[in-house]
Amino acid sequence: MAKWYDKYLSIYGKSFDEIPAETLDTIKSQLAVQQSADPLISIVVIAYNEEKRLAACLWSLSELRSKYPIEILGVNNNSKDRTEQVYQRLGLPYFNETQQSPGFARQCGLEHAKGKYHFCIDADTFYPPRYINLMMTKLIKPNVSCVSSFWSFFPDEQHSALGLFLFELIRDTFLWVQHFKRPELCVRGMVFAFKIDLARKVKIRTDIRRGEDGSLALSMKPYGKISFLYHRQARPVTGYGTIGSQSLWQSFLQHVKIQGRGLSRIFFKKEHYEDSDDNLVKPKL
Repeated sequence: MAKWYDKYLSIYGKSFDEIPAETLDTIKSQLAVQQSADPLISIVVIAYNEEKRLAACLWSLSELRSKYPIEILGVNNNSKDRTEQVYQRLGLPYFNETQQSPGFARQCGLEHAKGKYHFCIDADTFYPPRYINLMMTKLIKPNVSCVSSFWSFFPDEQHSALGLFLFELIRDTFLWVQHFKRPELCVRGMVFAFKIDLARKVKIRTDIRRGEDGSLALSMKPYGKISFLYHRQARPVTGYGTIGSQSLWQSFLQHVKIQGRGLSRIFFKKEHYEDSDDNLVKPKL
């Protein structure tokens, strides 16, 4: 049975030169139609060495069915491949951020966003057509500061559909339990949207290598609820960057080992987290 993202997979992982020109032209024209001069929503794609995945992501964004005016922006985070040329070929407005880290990339996007609401997009991920509209049902509420969602992996030769289903079921159940007291730990950048005025007030952390998304959510919590959307049609599909070269079983065991240490902590609120030394960005001398 065909999946909504199958056509995006047809170019995912291909070098820029392998993608048919007519496909690139289609993506470019569809992206142009999406752009509003007066956007309510800023959709910001961050990319570091994503030449082989970025076009597929942008193809999915070009087919969003948003009832709100949007802008789609790109950030090239010091890429060493042809990520910047992909942005150029597809006619997407983009900005170069030479300081390396997701925090710097997301901060760059935030500084240039013109909307009231900000959607974080990862360049190795596909987004379903109703993603924006469904996320906005939560984000538009006055007592909400930010929204996150669940996500899926696409099956491939190394990862079966059944294996992924079981892995995601266990992971999602854990995140659902955790979100009642520790919602900031459930936030992931690829499925994160927030109110821009609040983010600019608290700012995105650029002094850490990872976790800038959850840290931002935690900083905005005093201004509104961290909300979650559970809807199959708002579930992006991504590759295996968060798992790496591990098998699903290895990743599952690793998560069990990590989360099993002091598991009771997820039942108690926390307003401050200490960063480990290996997560801190060391200043250049």
